[in-house]
Amino acid sequence: MNGFSRLDLKQLRILEALLQERNLSRVAEKMGLTQQAISEQLRKLREVFDDRLFIRQGNGMVPTPVAEQLGSKISSILKEVESLLTPITFDPATHKGIFSISATDYAIQSVLPQLLEVVRKSAPELKVIVRDFETDNLNQLMVAGEIDLALTFPDFIPDDLPYKLLFEEQHVCIAGKKSPLKGKSLTLEQVAELPQLIISPSRANLKGSHDEWFAMQGLKRNIVMSIPCFSAAPDIISATDTITFYPSRLLPNKKVIPLNLDTQTPKFEVIAAWHSRSNHSPLHMWVVEQLMKLFR
Repeated sequence: MNGFSRLDLKQLRILEALLQERNLSRVAEKMGLTQQAISEQLRKLREVFDDRLFIRQGNGMVPTPVAEQLGSKISSILKEVESLLTPITFDPATHKGIFSISATDYAIQSVLPQLLEVVRKSAPELKVIVRDFETDNLNQLMVAGEIDLALTFPDFIPDDLPYKLLFEEQHVCIAGKKSPLKGKSLTLEQVAELPQLIISPSRANLKGSHDEWFAMQGLKRNIVMSIPCFSAAPDIISATDTITFYPSRLLPNKKVIPLNLDTQTPKFEVIAAWHSRSNHSPLHMWVVEQLMKLFR
């Protein structure tokens, strides 16, 4: 059995107390033990360190050079152990670290500017990494600790991830600024027949989030184009004869105009999600708190 496996915290505390008091009876009184118990622990410590550690001198004890050298190390070890039981205090103003956010193109435009403004003002030492949102790999990336927070929609996350609702959003039907549809009142049936662009950040296909809504009205959309990001939509809409359903928080945009529909689209939720292991992280809780202050 090696020496390390024969050591425990109580023995280190006794050794530290002996170095401070240099008297067996005072150490015993201080620690609420008998003098015999202290002597027994000292015997074990002498075996572990293969040194006498203390030499009797009158009513006191004189530490050996080995004991003197152990003193500062033992105090440091005990302080580190005590720190494990000390509540972690979090001060954003002095916190240094890296926080990784996975965000949809929509969230990068509608959520991150406000959040990062707060972060730069309140936590200037915190470094932030923003990466593209990956629906298929989200859970694996969170489990691996590569992502701390995801800004997205409920349908894009695994069911077991905790999350907070930031706000409800709604799409607005838009066309190019010079569109002949400007000022006209349109029925949903008329809209369904118009050439439409969809924004599909997670899947490269011609299926849009409002397909089911149209189908419930007995209608099928005339989807002719699909792009992966919201930021490109106004330029493409402005340059073509297409229309699209665009999040209201990304408007107004000088290149497009809202169209007058006789019915409103269903609302959808925007959320912040994370892995459950972050539930008690002071940094994580602070970031989520800022998001809730900004958007709720």
